Amino acid sequence: MHVCRITDLDAPDLADYSRLTDVALRRVREPEGGLYIAESTKVITRALSAGHRPRSVLLQEQWLPDVEPLLADHPDVPVYVGEAAVLESLTGYNLHRGALAAMHRPPLPPVEDVVAGARRIVILEDIVDHTNVGAIFRAVAGIGADAVLITPRCADPLYRRSVRVSMGTVLQVPWTRLPEWPIAAPLLHDLGFTLAALALAENAVTLDDFATNAPERIALVLGTEGDGLSRTALEVADTTVVIPMLHGVDSLNVAAASAVALYTLRVPAAG
Repeated sequence: MHVCRITDLDAPDLADYSRLTDVALRRVREPEGGLYIAESTKVITRALSAGHRPRSVLLQEQWLPDVEPLLADHPDVPVYVGEAAVLESLTGYNLHRGALAAMHRPPLPPVEDVVAGARRIVILEDIVDHTNVGAIFRAVAGIGADAVLITPRCADPLYRRSVRVSMGTVLQVPWTRLPEWPIAAPLLHDLGFTLAALALAENAVTLDDFATNAPERIALVLGTEGDGLSRTALEVADTTVVIPMLHGVDSLNVAAASAVALYTLRVPAAG
């Protein structure tokens, strides 16, 4: 490994970890040349397995044996090493998860490539809470949906909190951004998807009823935390689905709702 001992906290090469916010790292939304931060050896492993390229790694010396095999194919990537207090001074928090890596953002693939062969996908419309985005990705990965599509104003799945909450699954679940609904809805219909909006509405069918005769290809549309789905999303949807609730509760948190809906609509295992 190309190990570099930290001697100057103001060194330009350390700016990825000290002076750049997630927004600055992104520069603009998903550009070529943008960066994101992978936090923990587990997340770094998933990022590398997904084919993402590291720019540098930051860690305490005790974690070098864990990171060394991960970087076998990247021998020229600088690995910055420092004492716990030095790293905390640099990053602003206790680096207790082992390591940080500044990773190059991969270019986003076309929608058609992401959903090729998919039977269950999730669409996130304008969800702004990074914790919810990460939790939904984790549900998608764990329950077995095929992909996630996000609208232009949805929070960034590669924001470090999203990555952390997802346990790194944002790096293994195929995803990309959709265009605006006037283009996105016809595109998804042409690809054979039934758009199922998860929302409270008088004309909604229950999740159980929808699952009884579930279409072959379903795009489950989830809305923002406060206002739910936009009027446009509800208009382009083929059906509106509701999770029946008890005891005066009208709805679940969007991440919890995604898990319930995905499990109910899961594709039966072959065999």
